[in-house]
Amino acid sequence: MGKGQITKEKLEQWIKDYRWMINTVEELQSELDFKGAKIAQYGVEASLPKAAGSTGDVVFSEVLRRNKHLKRINEYIFKIQEVQKRVDKVTEPREAEVLYWLLEGKSMRWIGQHMALSHVSIKNIKESIIESMLK
Repeated sequence: MGKGQITKEKLEQWIKDYRWMINTVEELQSELDFKGAKIAQYGVEASLPKAAGSTGDVVFSEVLRRNKHLKRINEYIFKIQEVQKRVDKVTEPREAEVLYWLLEGKSMRWIGQHMALSHVSIKNIKESIIESMLK
């Protein structure tokens, strides 16, 4: 993950993706609390030759697949932390309320209805939030 300059577009996308990234990280953490090494290979099958052209080791292939996923999860954690570091920069009550609902995964239309504002007003507030968070 490029950890250089945080652009307006990146931050806006991270806010939009925040809720599902949090859900994914929480799900993985809860799974890791219960998972352990449960697969072992015993018996005659362990000594048989593997088919030509195949990796043959399904456990190793699964470890590689999970490792790729863990790398993605670490990217999510970086993005989540970058958003969280900037939340306190939003000090206006109306902006803070909009940011709260954006981080909860609500649409601008939903937020507008909830706050009795047009979705265009919410979009303008969101732009102001992004600018505040980038300072």
